[in-house]
Amino acid sequence: MTTHHLVRLLAGSVTLLGAALAWFVHPYWILLPAFVGLNLIQSVFTGFCPPTLILRKLGWVDGQDVIRWGGRNR
Repeated sequence: MTTHHLVRLLAGSVTLLGAALAWFVHPYWILLPAFVGLNLIQSVFTGFCPPTLILRKLGWVDGQDVIRWGGRNR
């Protein structure tokens, strides 16, 4: 799985979760998908993406942006 796939998976999951929480719990939960959308837009312009940054700091992303869960294969 590449980092691009993971980011899309996380964004979609959190958006669906926020919509469900807004429907079943409280309307203010709609702010969660709004935050996800704003984060996706800013990442296009700045190149800063928190999930990718965290995975890189953990050493789980190789040179081709492929995620190696648990670290690089040695």
